[in-house]
Amino acid sequence: MSLDDAIRFTEIVLAIAFIQQSLEHLSGAKELRVLFLPRLALSVLLLIGIQTLWVCIGLLLIALLILKRFQGPYNGGSDLMGVLVLFCLCLAHLVPSVRLQEYVFAYLALQLMLSYFRAGWVKIRNPDWRSGTALQDVFRFSVYPVSEALRSWADRPRLLWTVSWAVMLFELLFPLTLLSKPTLIAGLGVALVFHGANAVLFGFNRFLWIWPAGYPALLWLQHRILAI
Repeated sequence: MSLDDAIRFTEIVLAIAFIQQSLEHLSGAKELRVLFLPRLALSVLLLIGIQTLWVCIGLLLIALLILKRFQGPYNGGSDLMGVLVLFCLCLAHLVPSVRLQEYVFAYLALQLMLSYFRAGWVKIRNPDWRSGTALQDVFRFSVYPVSEALRSWADRPRLLWTVSWAVMLFELLFPLTLLSKPTLIAGLGVALVFHGANAVLFGFNRFLWIWPAGYPALLWLQHRILAI
């Protein structure tokens, strides 16, 4: 994947993520519509590919206003990842050389990779995750499961222990996917399934598109490394 393609695909997937998030707020309070209606309009322009530099700058400013409005990332990691991707897109359009663009997208790719690794590292150091108890508590007590029927999974400790370790090992080993193109494609496929499962089981739909917005950077970085 060329650098230009990686930048454009990143813009497209990020636009889809922001469109989804913005639509959820259009029926809310007026003060939220003031933020998310312009975000929706700019995201459509980004999707189409019109004035991408100025659109990205506008989206970044709105993202900062949203952070101020909610006194931080109200969607946790998805908001922070969105700001990171937007910031890197702005830099990629502003820097004066292709070499600097490469540094920017390499940084985005490494941050994305580390986000998975750090998540796995935090989990595996937690005895509740290693025993499967953390997931049992999620299904039994939290408000996250989208269906009450899913709460019965809390009574299947062996299944949740297996899922816990599968998630931790996937996140910890994710950096190894850069070893080859097939392993990276397989890793990204598993990551998509992981985010899709989170959306279906827990309603974490805002994570579904934000992380894939950074996948083109990973695909480009591996191509760039192998070309050396």
